[in-house]
Amino acid sequence: MKNKKMISKIIIGIALLLVPFLMTGCTDAETVSYNISKDADMFRVKRRITFINLRSDEFLFTITGNCSIQDGESNELDIICRIGDRKYQKHMLKNANETTYVIEQLEYSDVSKYDYEIVFRPKAIIPIRIETETKGD
Repeated sequence: MKNKKMISKIIIGIALLLVPFLMTGCTDAETVSYNISKDADMFRVKRRITFINLRSDEFLFTITGNCSIQDGESNELDIICRIGDRKYQKHMLKNANETTYVIEQLEYSDVSKYDYEIVFRPKAIIPIRIETETKGD
């Protein structure tokens, strides 16, 4: 048990040392984009995903909600939406030659170009949340 705690502390220490180096060299837009994507993957961003038939120019369907969007296998789009407290649904959509999709962010995201957050969630260590702030020019 002591070894697991020591390994956890080492991992956290290394991560805290590496993050500032990984964040340097990024443009403001890249940092903000990363922060918005991270918020969306934590179901904090309301989105609308619309699939369109390119041949007929008709909307096939839309999904609206706090959804995380991931690339799936074989040209699939995996959409995971939070539908309640600790309740989720997963939709797997195939993008074909005659269809396309548009993903819209429906609400303002309050993210900073300076702040970032590290969230550890592996089951091997106790989940913790570390928030940091850096000051720009």
